[in-house]
Amino acid sequence: MKEVVKQLIQKKGLLAENEAKDLLRAYGIPTTKYFVVSKEKDLENITIDFPVALKVCSNRILHKTDVNGVKLDIQNMNDLRIVFKDFKKRFPSEKFLVDQMVEKRVEVIVGLIQDPTFGLSIMCGIGGIFTELYKDVAFRIVPIDRYDAEQMIEEIKGKKLLEGFRNINANKKLVIDLLLRVSKMGQELEQHIDQMDLNPVFVYQNHICVVDAKLILK
Repeated sequence: MKEVVKQLIQKKGLLAENEAKDLLRAYGIPTTKYFVVSKEKDLENITIDFPVALKVCSNRILHKTDVNGVKLDIQNMNDLRIVFKDFKKRFPSEKFLVDQMVEKRVEVIVGLIQDPTFGLSIMCGIGGIFTELYKDVAFRIVPIDRYDAEQMIEEIKGKKLLEGFRNINANKKLVIDLLLRVSKMGQELEQHIDQMDLNPVFVYQNHICVVDAKLILK
């Protein structure tokens, strides 16, 4: 087990977004590039190209948008400083995440949840704003194999979005690989994970990217 994993699973409750993404990366799961800042001077050290997003980065705030803690499509350093000053005034004790903006593609959601009957389960569905609207998701008990992952996608009504519908370039095999990596992570950390929500995950032709991650430890 990697050292970063050992350190993070010592924590309890909600992880800050950078911690959740650090854990994902330790299992080979691609995420956006990000940089944690706590004071305005830290902005001088970021190595992420604009446009970027600024997010409040806290283990006390589960839904960042509910507290107006996310600003997207910041185009330059001057605008970033303006947004940072506003965030710092409203969240004086928190750190902040400068996050890479990536081009939107087909969105999927992947998650882990502790089921009282079956134990840790993995979930996959069409992500973004349609998740709650259509409830288009499939579940399996962890661990899963490649066949299980393939069947999960087959059960999703929106699977055509991953199969070239209207020339949309989204690689279904990358979603299968992601499900297998999340399953491995869940299997190894089953005694520590309460729930995890990766939404959205953007699926491209040649790569996949976790844009937002929420992870709660027991």
